[in-house]
Amino acid sequence: MTNVPLIIITLSGVVLFAPFIAQTLRMPLAVIEILLGCGVGYLGILEGNMYIPIIAKTGFLFLMFLAGMEVNLKAFLTMQSSLLKRAIGYFVILYTLSAFIVWRFDFSIIYLVAFPIVSLGMIMALVKELGKEKAWIRLVLIIGILGELISIAALTLLSGVLEYGLTKNFFLAIGTLILFLVVAVLIFKIAKILFWWFPNSRRTIMPEGDRSDKDVRISMALFFIMIGVMIHLGLDMVLGAFIAGMFIATFFEHKTDLPHKLSSLGFGFLVPIFFIYVGSTVDLKALVSSSIMLLALQIVGIILALRIVSSMIYLRELGLKNTLMFAMGDSMPLTFLLAVATIGKSANAITPTEYYALVIAGMIAAVSMMTIIKTVTNYGTHKKTPNHF
Repeated sequence: MTNVPLIIITLSGVVLFAPFIAQTLRMPLAVIEILLGCGVGYLGILEGNMYIPIIAKTGFLFLMFLAGMEVNLKAFLTMQSSLLKRAIGYFVILYTLSAFIVWRFDFSIIYLVAFPIVSLGMIMALVKELGKEKAWIRLVLIIGILGELISIAALTLLSGVLEYGLTKNFFLAIGTLILFLVVAVLIFKIAKILFWWFPNSRRTIMPEGDRSDKDVRISMALFFIMIGVMIHLGLDMVLGAFIAGMFIATFFEHKTDLPHKLSSLGFGFLVPIFFIYVGSTVDLKALVSSSIMLLALQIVGIILALRIVSSMIYLRELGLKNTLMFAMGDSMPLTFLLAVATIGKSANAITPTEYYALVIAGMIAAVSMMTIIKTVTNYGTHKKTPNHF
């Protein structure tokens, strides 16, 4: 029987004091939450509690919901063709190089997804920390959004191949995903027509200056409805959460304060629980294993090297320093790297050593890249700040 009061007090304490620790150590908040989660996991405080993984999963899905809210589809579809072409070129290079490395060094098939995978989880944490003023951060967010969609498709294919093989059930699952996406596109088109014919209906549904918080209620309802639909269809819940956020951002852009409200809820409670739980799942004994650490560092090195080479497509636009910052910003696929490890472990497609290596690689990438980016950014800010006497 788990000690529920101790769990509640511990999690509350970590959520409360993590920002002060991060500020004191001048480290990214998400990194501190993960590291504190490692300590909580080492003490075994969360062990055996069935509700914490559910709350953590909800935090992750809400993080993806907030990521979706960064995508105003109308603005996204009018993106400059040159930017879109280079983004496609970036992913073509990334996946081609990944396939070559997997073939050349005889890695397991899961690394074909693991090496080029992109996750918005840590990118959103980066945007939360640094804002979106810098061009390379905005580019990381755009690449993250496109990469998230590609990665969800890649994860779905990987899960289907490992679970069903190239059988009828596999093609049925892929068909369900394609059908869902077609229906989602139709719903967006129908909503666009309806809101065009009845423009005032947006403010009727989500009125400005509303004291009953209809906007938050509708957003949360849509979030959970989409998750329910995905569970019923047997599809990845991440896609549902992402699409729900995208729908809100696309059709209710007049609610400029809504993203701030939901972000405060997410990053103030649900998302920290997710990062703490991620840290708690790491077996610290694995850190003393030289074989696991060596493989984890190798994975991180390959992930970063692939991004650096692929990001050279933006060298002329960003310059060398910001191109490297962009590459590091895209080298933190923590949440989806954990998903790849979990899928591989469940299908017995990887060894326990590889599982721990993938998990620890995600941790190392998140901690190291966020710390380097924050340090370089702070150094550049302080360097430009004039002294006043």
